[in-house]
Amino acid sequence: MTRKVTAHLFHSVNGVVESPDRWQFDAFGPEEGELMESTIGPVTDLILGRKLWQEWSEYWPNPENDDPFSAWINPIRKHVIASTLSGELGWNSTLIDGDPVAYLQSLRETEGGDISVGGGIETVRSLFLAGQIDALTLTTHPAVTGEGRRLFDETVPVTRLSLIDSKITSAGNAVLTYGLRA
Repeated sequence: MTRKVTAHLFHSVNGVVESPDRWQFDAFGPEEGELMESTIGPVTDLILGRKLWQEWSEYWPNPENDDPFSAWINPIRKHVIASTLSGELGWNSTLIDGDPVAYLQSLRETEGGDISVGGGIETVRSLFLAGQIDALTLTTHPAVTGEGRRLFDETVPVTRLSLIDSKITSAGNAVLTYGLRA
């Protein structure tokens, strides 16, 4: 049996996923927190792109950081997609050697819980379009932002999706989970 692979991104109404810290927090309530807990609870492995890994590896391991997310992110196994890093990475991280799609296919066949693709944008986009992410959740916040990168931009060919799950939270977010249409 293969392990389940998921990804979850915050999303503005006009499709921006970059820098959600600029527009998401006034619409993040207890339901969103519960959703995050249930999503990451079964995850034992996390795929990250180099930029996000570098940002997080500088922030989350700080012993003064008492955010509940740090209790999850610090011990979890991290797998990093990067062509500019080498050697031992630290922070319970492994450098992905070779093709990320093949690596993830191989990782799916190992023992463990769910695998999450945490980002960045290109990492989630490429692995989703390659059919390697079983469930992509977009939490659409009631905000429009004039700038920022989108997950599905003009570089993405027409791609059909299937809605797996949906809910609206009391904070006004639409939580939509998709898979690739077969």
